[in-house]
Amino acid sequence: MPTNPQEAPRPLPERPNLRHLKDQAKDLLKSGGADSLTDAQFKIARVYGFASWSKLKKHVEAVEEFGELKRAIDTNNLEGVKTLMSGNPALHRAPLGYGKNGPLTWVAECRVPWEPPGPKRLAIAKWMIENGSDVHQGGDGPLMRAALVGHRIPMMELLVSNGADVNAEWNGYYPIIFAPCETVQPAPLKWLLDHGANPNCARPGRKYPGTALDQVIASYGRSRELGACIDMLVDAGGVTKYNVPPVLDLLRGRLDLLAEHLDADPALVNRRFPELDFGVTGARQLTLQGATLLHVAAEYGSVEAARLLLDRGAEVNAPATISGEGIGGQTPIFHAVTQYGDWGLPVAQLLVERGAELSIRVELPGHYERASEIVECTPIGYAKLFPGNEKKTVAFLQGRSAPE
Repeated sequence: MPTNPQEAPRPLPERPNLRHLKDQAKDLLKSGGADSLTDAQFKIARVYGFASWSKLKKHVEAVEEFGELKRAIDTNNLEGVKTLMSGNPALHRAPLGYGKNGPLTWVAECRVPWEPPGPKRLAIAKWMIENGSDVHQGGDGPLMRAALVGHRIPMMELLVSNGADVNAEWNGYYPIIFAPCETVQPAPLKWLLDHGANPNCARPGRKYPGTALDQVIASYGRSRELGACIDMLVDAGGVTKYNVPPVLDLLRGRLDLLAEHLDADPALVNRRFPELDFGVTGARQLTLQGATLLHVAAEYGSVEAARLLLDRGAEVNAPATISGEGIGGQTPIFHAVTQYGDWGLPVAQLLVERGAELSIRVELPGHYERASEIVECTPIGYAKLFPGNEKKTVAFLQGRSAPE
């Protein structure tokens, strides 16, 4: 093991073990790399970025205690939680939970086990709040994580009754109401609105500067509940920068209103919308900017809307706008075949039935973890780039001899 203090510190394992670290020090001493066991332990501490062995030891012991607390929470062991936190009140601020906001955030999320918060989990949260846990940790992190899923409403009720703020901004940039918008969950969204959450929470300069309606429209999630969430926010007076009535009515599932728009303006069926800078999903950076209504229907898996548009004369192979750098030009099929969990397969099948060309090759944004990535691809080549599309969608395209 390198022990040069000039080298970059080596990260500790996620679950460091003090006995293993002691063995490393002994091995270093035996190899002649240290003059004494104390010297060897000091050098091992420096390898991991600690000023002394005592500081490394204290850190490892704390991490082990964090693990014990997490296991007690995960097993809904109230007495175990009480024993650990009463013995070491600093554990109320342990770096657990999403964003390492704290143990209460982990309790509120109900992720392990994944189930609605029962009496035991609620009792843990209540005891922790009453005995030193901050309900506002991380900018109301516990409430933000609870609000992601509808079955966690009892936890939301407990947190708010103990002072959690429905209008807080988690980590200073993410309003609590954005949580159910991101996951497209109408039940916790309604609960927050009923308890005073402001849907028009836009704030320029924030990482996510828009409103709740902006957030739910631009969410990467795909759900049949999108229309219910949009309607709920509109009824609450919510506004959006995406104020394009035919697009909103398509997303809401109001095909009657979409048909009225097309009746009033037949040319709308093939119009391109440069303002639609949303539509990212399933690790894919591609948006709907410069796309048509048929692209929107393909992106959100609406077979009914796609059929209506095609019957009204939508071009099945209409290309989206191409940027000055030559990026874009994708047809609706590209949006349908790159949906997580084969969400877009029914629309893809309809588009192919109506003549979608599978050999079209364009340059498009790639994976979101590689921000500058641009790929040249056909629909099946694009589909294979992203997780969750390896099975039915790709098999369907292969069955149609789609070229890569």
